[in-house]
Amino acid sequence: MNGASPRHILLEGAVNFRDIGGYPTSDGRTTAWNKIFRSDGLSELSDADLETIAKLGIRSVLDLRTTFEFDNGVFPTDKVAVALTHLPLMETVPDPESFKKVPGFLATTYVEMLEEAGDQVAQALRIVADPTNLPAIVHCTVGKDRTGVMVAVILSLLGVANETIVADYALSADAMDAVKARLIARFPDAEELINDHAAEILSAEGENMVFLLDTVAKKWGSMEDYVATIGIAHDELEQLRAALLADE
Repeated sequence: MNGASPRHILLEGAVNFRDIGGYPTSDGRTTAWNKIFRSDGLSELSDADLETIAKLGIRSVLDLRTTFEFDNGVFPTDKVAVALTHLPLMETVPDPESFKKVPGFLATTYVEMLEEAGDQVAQALRIVADPTNLPAIVHCTVGKDRTGVMVAVILSLLGVANETIVADYALSADAMDAVKARLIARFPDAEELINDHAAEILSAEGENMVFLLDTVAKKWGSMEDYVATIGIAHDELEQLRAALLADE
């Protein structure tokens, strides 16, 4: 894949699958194509989808969902042999009512992921810093929140500007109508609940990611400073950059 290739990859069983390559970095390089893909749930991929995944050469899948979600359907490693790693960034999905009761609740959960799931974030970074694990897919259920946080950490450490990270996050908005339809199809008894809370739960407003990045700067100083608190050493950051950056 190269810079002329589409960022979004159309699949039948996932609606928010895209490459994070091609973003410029502060040192004049770009994030490499065909190294890290971000996605929503991968348990309902069609045979055609799996053929696409195989052609991409995927070696690793990092599943950021809760244990409950993980136990109810995962990437089919029996059909496409990948290293599947479960790295839950939270262990319970927030009650939908929380989004209405607490202004900015979605954005604050992003910060909580960094505060409470540091071990998982560190493990994810070490996995994608190893070229033998690439290409890799990072995913959750919707491909927006937990995936968005993990991808933001990666992009920030690679030297991608905050505004670009926010724009990458906001691309998920294009998939949210399809995500909503899939959720209703999967949980028809919850259709009213999903409709009532979709605006908050499925929000991909850039301000959510702005809040996270601003909080990282205020609380830790920088993303590099944050990952230092979870045990990521300078040489590991250099390995990450060597694995995921390309000369323009």
